[in-house]
Amino acid sequence: MSVKHALLALLSWKPSTMYQLRKDFDASTGETWPLNIGQVSTTLQRLERDGLVVQDAAEAGEPEPWRLTASGLAEVESWWHSPVPRETPGRDELVIKLALAVTVPGVDVAALVQRQRSATLRVLHDITKARRTVEQGDIAVRLVLDNHIFTTEAELRWLDDVEETLVRAQAAALASAQVGAKASATQVPVAANARPAKIRSKR
Repeated sequence: MSVKHALLALLSWKPSTMYQLRKDFDASTGETWPLNIGQVSTTLQRLERDGLVVQDAAEAGEPEPWRLTASGLAEVESWWHSPVPRETPGRDELVIKLALAVTVPGVDVAALVQRQRSATLRVLHDITKARRTVEQGDIAVRLVLDNHIFTTEAELRWLDDVEETLVRAQAAALASAQVGAKASATQVPVAANARPAKIRSKR
């Protein structure tokens, strides 16, 4: 997630203080990606350094609001019109963990899949429960939670497929071992001192 562009987008809506930006961000995302104030502060400093935001003067005792510069507004417009680049497939920790589990000897992959499925089901239960409490008109939060639900359901379907793949692989390995054992049993042993029979030529 780009904290930089999230803050720029909020500032394109209205000038805001650092604390108001964090509040608006949490409200618009259903607090599913909570920002700490340190992240907001550090990001605003970088944006100011890059000439994308400035901080206006405020009355005594009041926090100073931030606002976009012309360059900041152009950056937001560019962000709105650009597709979000997806991460390279396979960099997900769970994918890497399972790939290593089927490679490293001694890992109980089936148990690993079961534990992950249980954890993912709990997450899905919690997200679904939270989704039911969202008001009909709160489209931003509904959108975020729906995305979490679809992503979690997809992970569960993938785990089911992983389990089926493991079962098929085990069955194939067992069948191959049985064929090899049967082939070995049917071979006639040859004595070490046996000599090939002589063939008499016909005269």
